[in-house]
Amino acid sequence: MRPWQFSDALFGIKKSRRSTTGFSTQIFDKFVQRLQLVQMFDCIIIGAGPAGATAGYHLAKKGRSILILDKAKLPRYKPCGGGVSPAIKQWFDFDFTPVIENTVTQVQFTWKQGDTVTTKLNMLEPMWMVQRDRFDDFLGQQAIAVGATIQDNSEVTQIKFVQDHWQVTTSQGTFSGKYLIAADGVRGNTSRWLGLPAKNEAIGATLEITNAEATIPPQKAFFDFGSLKNGYIWAFPKSNGYTISGACFKGSIKSEDLKKQLLNYARQKGWNLEDYRYGEYALALWNGNQPLHAQNALITGEAAGILDPLIGEGIRPAILTGVKAAEAIDRALAGDNQALAGYSRIIREEWGEDMALAAKLAGLFYQFTQIAYNVAVKRPIAGQLMGRILVGDLKYRDVTEQGMQQLKKRLLPGFGW
Repeated sequence: MRPWQFSDALFGIKKSRRSTTGFSTQIFDKFVQRLQLVQMFDCIIIGAGPAGATAGYHLAKKGRSILILDKAKLPRYKPCGGGVSPAIKQWFDFDFTPVIENTVTQVQFTWKQGDTVTTKLNMLEPMWMVQRDRFDDFLGQQAIAVGATIQDNSEVTQIKFVQDHWQVTTSQGTFSGKYLIAADGVRGNTSRWLGLPAKNEAIGATLEITNAEATIPPQKAFFDFGSLKNGYIWAFPKSNGYTISGACFKGSIKSEDLKKQLLNYARQKGWNLEDYRYGEYALALWNGNQPLHAQNALITGEAAGILDPLIGEGIRPAILTGVKAAEAIDRALAGDNQALAGYSRIIREEWGEDMALAAKLAGLFYQFTQIAYNVAVKRPIAGQLMGRILVGDLKYRDVTEQGMQQLKKRLLPGFGW
């Protein structure tokens, strides 16, 4: 009997920590105790975000016993721009429509809120706009539906490899799993506990405004360069307003300065600031050829530092790592002793090599932002290229060399790599 089958048979409840509504804490405590006594899990996943939920979904669908742990009470608020590439559909067999709040068909670029260029995105399917609490919870519920167990309010305090499996100690008890997936984000402890290299970090922030302005086109996204040094500001439409985000991808910025820039941007747009929510977060940028595996363990998502260093895209690569991690763990459980090392190689080849090119272009772009805006961003093709990259229809390797050559021609004499 699988662990989730055992808990269902014992208490007749859903396979989620959130199912505690309607029965006593005492019963839930018994559930946790029983969960610790049943057979070892095939894989324990730390973190229930897009990477963790995706890995859990695909592994559970293959019949593997999966426990997903998260320190927060789910669903939880997550500050995020909320743009998602429709390319993720290729990795799932269910419909995301219930959590798509809006889509983007137009993009407006500005330099310090002036020198405007507006582009209509001619793509087969526009980029999705989501709220992370609903989107992440939706993925988690899909994982539960195919057999995974999600336990929230369970902060991991220690991991220990014992003989041939992992012991994971949490605030709710200790659990055992043959394999481990770290999906606990930029500031999560798991990758450090596994002895993997530290990540390059940047800072980002989100200002969520409800009822921003009824006259704003509901499918229009905004990108502003120059207002935020070594980064940019973007605003995505949601069902009830706009989410304004800003990130500094090079160097550093004070927290109060970042918030001030986002508030100034909103005021200059004329958006109503009577009702807003502000949050900051760390961003982990890809920093080259690094191992993403350890003894019976993989790291995924932001914990692996897979964020796009030029445009800050994180959800699609997080889901990609979740898919590939599930494939690797499934092969490892079947006896393939090279599967985990293969995961590091696959992520490097399918995502990392492109991110290395993005980092090279970002270094040039953020050093000479105004020139880059005039030479590259203002070109009619720029919006189409960015749109195609965001929806996964184009890779940086397809455009980077040409883009860098265009910029180099306009830079100071003698500048080179």
